[in-house]
Amino acid sequence: MSETEIQTTNNIKNNPKIMKAWAVYDWANSVYSLVITSTIFPIYYSIITTKFEQKEYVAATGKYIDVPVRHLIRIFGKEYQPDAVYGYSLTISFFIVVLLSPFLSSLADTIGNKKSFLQFFCYLGATSCMGLAMFTGMHNVFLGLLFSITASVGFWGSLVFYNSFLPDIATRDKQDALSAKGYVYGYIGSVVLVVLCLVLIMFLAKGEEQKLIFTRITFLLTGAWWFGFSQYTFKHLPQFGDVKEKLPKDLVLLNYKNIFKRHEEQGGFFGVLKDNISFYKDVAKESFNELFKVGNELFKDKNLKYFLSSFFFYSVGMQTIFLMATLFGKSEINLAQDKLIGTLLIIQIEAIIGAILFSRLSRKIGNKNVISIAIVLWIVACIWAYFLNKENPNVEYQFYGVAAVVGLVMGGLQAMSRSTYSKLLPENSMENTTYFSFYDVLEKLAIIVGTFIFATLIDQFNNMRYAALSMTVFFAAGLVLIRFLKVNMIKNRDTL
Repeated sequence: MSETEIQTTNNIKNNPKIMKAWAVYDWANSVYSLVITSTIFPIYYSIITTKFEQKEYVAATGKYIDVPVRHLIRIFGKEYQPDAVYGYSLTISFFIVVLLSPFLSSLADTIGNKKSFLQFFCYLGATSCMGLAMFTGMHNVFLGLLFSITASVGFWGSLVFYNSFLPDIATRDKQDALSAKGYVYGYIGSVVLVVLCLVLIMFLAKGEEQKLIFTRITFLLTGAWWFGFSQYTFKHLPQFGDVKEKLPKDLVLLNYKNIFKRHEEQGGFFGVLKDNISFYKDVAKESFNELFKVGNELFKDKNLKYFLSSFFFYSVGMQTIFLMATLFGKSEINLAQDKLIGTLLIIQIEAIIGAILFSRLSRKIGNKNVISIAIVLWIVACIWAYFLNKENPNVEYQFYGVAAVVGLVMGGLQAMSRSTYSKLLPENSMENTTYFSFYDVLEKLAIIVGTFIFATLIDQFNNMRYAALSMTVFFAAGLVLIRFLKVNMIKNRDTL
């Protein structure tokens, strides 16, 4: 790296305005995680895919409980449980991200415009959230699943580029605090929007039909929130990347304005297009070669090998449970909508506390020990969830207990994982996007494995408890591997 590039990097690092702008994107995009992934959309999907509720007598309590009877979804002549189809749709979305992110991150590093890619995925996700408002019933359930997939691609695709800015804009002593700060911003912002959405649905809507209409309005609000607040990030976050000199005459496919030019001075439109296609093919080939090369380099480092292996296994469990938790509460416990959303709001507030607590605890006992504690608590939550029984009169309170454990560790483990990986990377590297692309691909492969296993077990046993229990195997593997990690503690580092 040249002296000029190092100087530019140093000017960008630890700039308060840039670091704040970076963290604000968490405030902007985390509403997707809570509204679309965790609370309102899964509940809405469950309501739309439920035919009716029938009464079942419980001998242990001497009372009747309501049990939902679901519409089955036919795909290629076979009928599937709707929760399983939802899980498979998430698997598809992460598969798309895994295919795209290496190519796009390499392209971003080549052209030096990773902020532009961050914007593209942000806008894809935000508009897809708005598109969910068109999902109105079983007659267009596949439209709802399509927008759910593209919203997921937009959210997770943007995180490849967003996360890669962390080592670009902050020195190692500030990365734990900044990573946790981003998550805190995200949890607070998402709670604010969900409260506004709840006011619409629970208090202003009159009747069940109007509740469904107002629920669809919340999808519009989510997209608008994500789009609107991200503008602050895009205004102050710098374009950052290793810009190469030799590029095609005009990047036609990346600049829509160029598509409408004749390009007469550059050999004509088709000549420029041919150069572009050749360029993109080379980038695609190089990107996957680079991904495997980076993977080999990272796994040669013992610390990175143990961390990334551990991260893969515990991400299978953590991300899958996070994605499927609401459907678990609705389908397995049949918890009322207001109680379920209230529980998830408390989880978000707990996650804020957890991110702060784990950030401060890491200063005293180190990141490895903090991550280990979080994994153990995840194992406890999975085993506890397996023993939940809707016929138990106290099952509601037991579900709250599981939710309390999940809320505490969710934010802390996510924040510590991102900052621990960032600190293990080479300093002042111009390949941070590629490094974080590998991190992102590994996480998405974990989610593909997790959601596929979860959906398959639901389809086979029509029961989520077995699926939840299966995740303990992955957490246990992650716990064993993280204990081999050796990380030097940084004294006098920032914490929240």
